[in-house]
Amino acid sequence: MIDYPGKVSCVLFTTGCNFTCPYCHNPELACNQGGHLSPLEENKILNFLERRKRLLEGVVITGGEPTLHSGLGTFCEKVKNLGYPIKLDTNGSRPNDLQRLIGKSLVDYIAMDVKTEFSRYAPEICSADLTRDLTSCIDSILSSDLPHEFRTTCLSPFVDTDIIGHIAKCIEGADLYALQPFKNGRVLNPDYIREKTALCSEKDLLRFQSIAAPFVKRCIIR
Repeated sequence: MIDYPGKVSCVLFTTGCNFTCPYCHNPELACNQGGHLSPLEENKILNFLERRKRLLEGVVITGGEPTLHSGLGTFCEKVKNLGYPIKLDTNGSRPNDLQRLIGKSLVDYIAMDVKTEFSRYAPEICSADLTRDLTSCIDSILSSDLPHEFRTTCLSPFVDTDIIGHIAKCIEGADLYALQPFKNGRVLNPDYIREKTALCSEKDLLRFQSIAAPFVKRCIIR
């Protein structure tokens, strides 16, 4: 269980991801391309949630990338019917799926990762230019009435002062922007981390925070 804004929550991890972030801390989920929950797995989860209504206040759906799963909307409906609010973690690459969830009131809080300047996602993070999709997801989140946050893992060369400034302008008006220091451990591409990246210092993070803070309602170092 983890705590997300105001809720003691059950965290559900989904498998499969369309990104290849070398610093991904859930490599076993990112690499597993399992497409959906089987009815048995889904029933186990729903029964678990049913039995713990008095203990849990919310459900976090994370991954991998949850919106890759065709049955996500139906599953969210079932969770909502049990009375749970849902927090969704997403990488912002699938705007149509995200908009459907928002439009049907199937999520209550959205956290979107913004990895770097959009033009720099390829080739390390994804294989194609996703500028339009990322921008569309951000616009959908900002124009909704849902509480939300955007997050960036701070690791060179994915972030620097210019990149943080660009991201902050793209999410201008956001409820919360969280800057997350990279924590080395088990990652998707350890060779890339060793050879091509550099950690951001506390001084760097404070500088990034000062750059981003004027554009959002709240900017924190998490």
